[in-house]
Amino acid sequence: MKMKQVFIVIATCIVSIAAGAQAPLVKDLGYRGGSIAGIRKIDNALHFILMGDWGRNGDNYQKEVAVNMGNAAHDLGASFVVATGDNFYPYGVQSTQDYHWISSFESIYTAQSLHVKWYVVLGNHDYASNPDAQVAYTKISSRWTMPARYYTKSFTIGKDSLLMVFLDTDAIEKELRGQAHDSVKYVAGAVEKQRQWLESLLASSNAKWKIVVGHHPLYTGGWRKDDEDTERMRIFLEPLFSRYNVDLYLCGHEHHLEYTKPKGKTHYIISGAASEARPASLNPAGGKFIAAEQGFATLSVAANQVLVQFINYQGKILNSSVITK
Repeated sequence: MKMKQVFIVIATCIVSIAAGAQAPLVKDLGYRGGSIAGIRKIDNALHFILMGDWGRNGDNYQKEVAVNMGNAAHDLGASFVVATGDNFYPYGVQSTQDYHWISSFESIYTAQSLHVKWYVVLGNHDYASNPDAQVAYTKISSRWTMPARYYTKSFTIGKDSLLMVFLDTDAIEKELRGQAHDSVKYVAGAVEKQRQWLESLLASSNAKWKIVVGHHPLYTGGWRKDDEDTERMRIFLEPLFSRYNVDLYLCGHEHHLEYTKPKGKTHYIISGAASEARPASLNPAGGKFIAAEQGFATLSVAANQVLVQFINYQGKILNSSVITK
């Protein structure tokens, strides 16, 4: 083989390897030079993006949602992204080398503004293959953050603090259904261990704001409004939220955008429409807003209020709500 041919082969290999790496940081491909019209940025707040039910190889408006997530993150100076599960359709990922990481994550969320920490939870679709591959990807990625199937993170907001708790609700749902245990995905005793961990964490926290993130809803105006799984999840988690003053519960699973404030202390936000949307209607148990279209939400947590803004795949603000401490 001639020297020129050898050089071409080597160069091709280098390009191929680079293509499998994480998306580059040098160019902001998602931000288009404009802004989300009317987006509000409150001072001295912690800003983040909330999205869920998303990994579809760019289909079902995933790319359009991603572009406007980048625009909103740029406008707000978002510190991180929260992903509420069902990260890879239809069967999760097999390993850290699964091509879904490129086709549904790295090559879609390319905006410079989205190259921040992604705090992620598992959904039911993620359990179809290897949920621990998503935990393991944390060691590979500079932004994907799932150190365990459930975990916690604290933030400082001026003189105040925010506790965020990230749950593994699919295991809880299986337990409440009475599903048979296995030795890998759904281990006997794991749900009770998680419940004790959650209660201890909430009870010992002096944070001004407490936010819990999971995949499954407790209140919804979507397909699962009257589902027994939803009711069982509510009976399991809501007493803990009430007892320990949880301010917000953020989730996905339902493919729409929703804000519900039933009786009690906790506000419920659904953002599960980052690629697919389904019919939904306002929940009679305290429904404030609902939209059956693709999109995401932004949250801005300040000392005494949380601003929630719902944005669709076209970059239109559908609703803004202020939650006062």
